[in-house]
Amino acid sequence: MDARDSVVVIGAGLAGLFLALKLAPRPVTVLSPAPLGQAAASAWAQGGLAAALAPEDAPALHAADTVAAGAGLVDPVVARLIAEEGPARVRDLLEIGVPFDRSPDGSLLQSLEAAHSVPRVVRVSGDLAGKAIMDALITAVRASDHVTVLEGVRARALATAREGRIGGVKVRLPDGRTQVLRAREVVLATGGVGGLFRVTTNPASALGTGLAMAARSGALIADPEFVQFHPTALDVGRDPAPLATEALRGEGALLVDGSGDPLMARHDPRGDLAPRDVVARAIDTERRAGGRALLDCRAAVGAHFPTHFPTVFAACMAAGIDPRVQAIPVAPAAHYHMGGVVTDLWGQTTLAGLSAIGECASTGAHGANRLASNSLLEAIVFAHRVAERLLGDDGHPPAAAISAPSVPDPLPADALMGLRADMAQACGVVRDAAGLEALAERIEHMGALHGNADALVVAGLMVDAALARQESRGSHWREDFPAPAASARRTFVSWAEKAGVRHRVPAEPVLTA
Repeated sequence: MDARDSVVVIGAGLAGLFLALKLAPRPVTVLSPAPLGQAAASAWAQGGLAAALAPEDAPALHAADTVAAGAGLVDPVVARLIAEEGPARVRDLLEIGVPFDRSPDGSLLQSLEAAHSVPRVVRVSGDLAGKAIMDALITAVRASDHVTVLEGVRARALATAREGRIGGVKVRLPDGRTQVLRAREVVLATGGVGGLFRVTTNPASALGTGLAMAARSGALIADPEFVQFHPTALDVGRDPAPLATEALRGEGALLVDGSGDPLMARHDPRGDLAPRDVVARAIDTERRAGGRALLDCRAAVGAHFPTHFPTVFAACMAAGIDPRVQAIPVAPAAHYHMGGVVTDLWGQTTLAGLSAIGECASTGAHGANRLASNSLLEAIVFAHRVAERLLGDDGHPPAAAISAPSVPDPLPADALMGLRADMAQACGVVRDAAGLEALAERIEHMGALHGNADALVVAGLMVDAALARQESRGSHWREDFPAPAASARRTFVSWAEKAGVRHRVPAEPVLTA
């Protein structure tokens, strides 16, 4: 197995597979730790993909909504870029065979979600967008001669050439052996960090592995403290927690308390379609006070639930809840990481030979609070841009010799469960200095016991950045600093290791040429 002449993509979700297809005819090797379609959060996306396709919409309006949702930290250039390129990428997905919902006249149906000023989210059968997109991409990838998919192969560390360029990746094979694959370019498409929290909508494997690998190699990391908590995960004791898509509230579903009274009216004048961070904090406040939060879809959806929102309906029925006649108990859950590995407008990180796309990347598109359904959009826009860059460049020749560092084993299961509980309590929807400082000490202690496992590297970066941000902004809410700072500033950090102890190093956002 030698991918020295190809691009190696780490991750087989929407971003990774879309990039692989766009790289044709250039050889590309995709590393998938599980069989295609499994353990990829993309397949679980319910809401859909936001794009300015309607006559009453425009990329400038979509970009403005994106900037507004990001609480001062969205790069307006990136917001405009993804908004302008979005419609073309939707057409790409249509050509691949994604069956987006259409009206009787054949036009694409678009739904309204929170903080969008007009309906612009394209969906599939109500809440099956992620699955449908992934099914179409997997079919296309399986039929493509230029793509090699290595299933059951898990990336463990980036390999570096003598001159400092990333030249490959150290992998663990299905039989447990390790091997180093050489490549002209390595692309991280490894997803998010939700698995670091006790309640999450992400696959359990979403532990920030790509971010950890990049950080160990010296890549610049941005905004690790910003985690979006989806306000309406089903509170039914399942791990991961099933998601009740925001599109339900777009259709008119209401959040109510345990007495059946409207919940959001007493928290925010925008009501049930307030930005996700506002709704998540409102629900968290109710729960901390001993109350409940429920999503009442009976009037808005009612008997249409099985056909309009089949995924949510099936999850509810499996938990003994009939959402046609019962309100759904909900709770905030770690859902999306706005932070990640810093990239430029073409997906290039601060390390030569390394690109990043999708949730593990920080492009500047999401700021402090991602606009609903912008994640799939950003993933395919930047996957396309990385493909354009690599196809237009013969690339650096593969290095004659590369080396990959040894990495600690993953955290034992009991230690990981303890970390998840601690992260949810101290680095969750509501934070303060006392909780974060105690958590930072526990992470240091766990590192002394287990080594700097990937989960501890990422959790440490997140907690340190949350401590340093002494304000409340977007998804980051400090109970001891409830007001936003006078100026909006992003966090840029790198990671260093000395004597087994992690160190957060403030850094400036400088990209390699």
